[in-house]
Amino acid sequence: MTTQLPDHPDFLWRNPEPKKTYDVVIVGGGGHGLATAHYLAKNHGITNVAVLEKGWLAGGNMARNTTLIRSNYLWDESAAIYEHSLKLWEGLEEDLGYPILFSQRGVLSLAHTEQEVRDSVRRAEANKLNGIDAEWVTPEQVKEICPIVNISDDIRYPVQGATYQPRAGIAKHDYVAWGFARRADEAGIDLIQDCEVTGFTVDGDRVTGVRTSRGDIGAGTVALCAAGHTSVLLEMLGVRTPLQSHPLQALVSELLQPVHPTIVMSNAVHVYVSQAHKGELVMGAGIDTYNGYGQRGAFHIIERQMAAAVELFPVFARAHLLRSWAGIVDVTPDASPIVGHTPYENVFLNSGWGTGGFKATPGIGWCYAHTIAHGTPHPYVAPFALDRFETGALVDEHGAAGVAH
Repeated sequence: MTTQLPDHPDFLWRNPEPKKTYDVVIVGGGGHGLATAHYLAKNHGITNVAVLEKGWLAGGNMARNTTLIRSNYLWDESAAIYEHSLKLWEGLEEDLGYPILFSQRGVLSLAHTEQEVRDSVRRAEANKLNGIDAEWVTPEQVKEICPIVNISDDIRYPVQGATYQPRAGIAKHDYVAWGFARRADEAGIDLIQDCEVTGFTVDGDRVTGVRTSRGDIGAGTVALCAAGHTSVLLEMLGVRTPLQSHPLQALVSELLQPVHPTIVMSNAVHVYVSQAHKGELVMGAGIDTYNGYGQRGAFHIIERQMAAAVELFPVFARAHLLRSWAGIVDVTPDASPIVGHTPYENVFLNSGWGTGGFKATPGIGWCYAHTIAHGTPHPYVAPFALDRFETGALVDEHGAAGVAH
């Protein structure tokens, strides 16, 4: 793995003026939008593409997540897309020609009750059937993998074991975004910042263009990748979806010596913790229960996740909080994404990833690009069509996906 630091992002891509029309307009310049642009060019030779971002590239959820990458989901449909993504992560640095600091340090998902043990063993066995590396480990094995975890019996929720995926890991989110952006720009794709979509021009069942803060732009195809603001865009088109937007908070500590060798997640006490490359602890918990678009959250969420972290990791009791932040996640009733067609013939939708969007970045970019290029969903995303909420063919990953991640 290369250790050379990336160039400053200002020198990685052009800042062009928008053209009058494009074959494909991608709305949303985060990880999913940039990855989709890259794979449209690389896999399908489609380069007359614009990526529109209302702020700066990757300044939304891509810059506001905890960078966890794993594929140990319960259902076949979820496991397929996330495992596809993980395999792409394993070769992404070479593909992009750019350091992303991908570190496969493994993830422990702790179980604290008899029901969690049963659910966790079930998930590990389902993962094995799907060819995903997963195993059930005892509390003693948890301690061997991560010596700083408290496995004593005198805490609220004693650790009764965990599922373990050794290939899981973390990556540097900014570098991932910059790598995708650089490759898309090299292919001739226009990355247009400070360009907010304010409406659409419609002709029957087709969208002919997007109205933006930088003028109207014609579009052969429109691909939505706007995460928590997706429902706002769809409302402009008169399309309703079962999406709810919530703040999701996370935080980092001061810099510490390397003490945490893996990723630990706990649903019962509701916290997840990893240690970043520089040494800060990266911690998160669940979404705030209210709907909103503010990139902030309630203090009691942070207070509870800190109590949970200290319970599981007594060694962190005197660590200082450095900063906290929030992203805006789009959540569906079955905790699975919505990808594919909309009621408009040439408008495609990629949304509803909730707390799992970062780990899916290369996988959904690959599959969404295929969907756009061929006009039909890639097999990995076909189960996540919008009409499943009418047919009842849900992919319910509540609980199986564990703590917000």
